[in-house]
Amino acid sequence: MDAPSDAFLWVKALHIIAVVCWFAALFYLPRLFVYHAMSDDTISHQRFQIMERKLYRGIMWPAMVATLITAHFLVDWGDATRHYHEAVWFYLKVGLVGLLVIYHFVCGHYRKKLMENAHYKSHKFWRYFNEMPTLILFAVVILVVVKPTF
Repeated sequence: MDAPSDAFLWVKALHIIAVVCWFAALFYLPRLFVYHAMSDDTISHQRFQIMERKLYRGIMWPAMVATLITAHFLVDWGDATRHYHEAVWFYLKVGLVGLLVIYHFVCGHYRKKLMENAHYKSHKFWRYFNEMPTLILFAVVILVVVKPTF
């Protein structure tokens, strides 16, 4: 196998940075939902609305887009030597990333619902909802690092 090019390594580094930023936001936004649902005063509701909007639009969206764009280039460049498209783990990982994208959009939907009614769902619901990206993260990292054969 040939050594990866400098461009490939730069894109890989940017991909890792984007993934870390995206996951940080995926972990934090539902945590804000927990606190938002527990708050009772108007000032707190307004504060959480601002925090949630800035996190969703200013960090989550750009990080997701950067993650998906850099992933496309990594697969396109790397597939010639690493044969990703022949591996089951690769398709499982892509499916899990698809679930993360859906989770991302669901967070956006819930953010808007919380603006209308902070007690739309209980703080316990948000605590469980907050665990989904963690489970996906574990699975994706294991698939990418271990590359199990099925």
